[in-house]
Amino acid sequence: MKMLDLSQELKSNAYPGRGIVIGKSKDGKSAVTAYFIMGRSENSRNRVFLEEGRGIRTEAFDPSKLTDPHLIIYAPVRVLGNKLIVTNGDQTDTIYELMDKQYTFEQALRTREFEDDAPNYTPRISGILRFGEKGFNYAMSILKSANGDPSSCQRFTFSYNSPVAGQGHFIHTYMGDGSPLPSFEGEPKLVEISGDIDSFTDMLWTSLNEDNKVSLFVRYVDLETGAEDTRIVNKNK
Repeated sequence: MKMLDLSQELKSNAYPGRGIVIGKSKDGKSAVTAYFIMGRSENSRNRVFLEEGRGIRTEAFDPSKLTDPHLIIYAPVRVLGNKLIVTNGDQTDTIYELMDKQYTFEQALRTREFEDDAPNYTPRISGILRFGEKGFNYAMSILKSANGDPSSCQRFTFSYNSPVAGQGHFIHTYMGDGSPLPSFEGEPKLVEISGDIDSFTDMLWTSLNEDNKVSLFVRYVDLETGAEDTRIVNKNK
């Protein structure tokens, strides 16, 4: 698979929707994950990321303008033991709660489907990083309708062992703008991971469409010490 320039991937797509990036820093010292949200409606754009424990949650920037919390208010990132969970919806809680009961990542997601936002039927995208004595591994999942047919849910899980320094994978909800919005297709994209957390965060944020970007979360986890370094960027301030 050809390794793509993540900045160009973002710049060439005005509306990738919500996206997850997971990989390993170029110096091989850190596990890297990022999650961003975008919005076209006032309700979707009226959000910020806030830290909650070792994770984050979305919150209305102006509560008086919040019209429907369904699908837009949730915890995108949670930590369960040696596992970091990142998703684009409330399936974060499903994964957290069921894995705490010894379900696997894939088994937990079998209890969920794509979002009920007809006619888009937005895919549910999820990622998990598992840390151990020998570094980390990660997996990504997408639950999507059958080309817009809500009678069928298609489930795909991709697992990555022994991540390569300077490489990661990128999955997002939409192929681009449209009506209805076209769901992501294929396996997660192989992308380059470069720079320290600040330069990586800046690259992501400046590459996202200025009109549609809402919030960004980036975390580097030191593979020797387990120390977490986090950045959150919100358009609403």
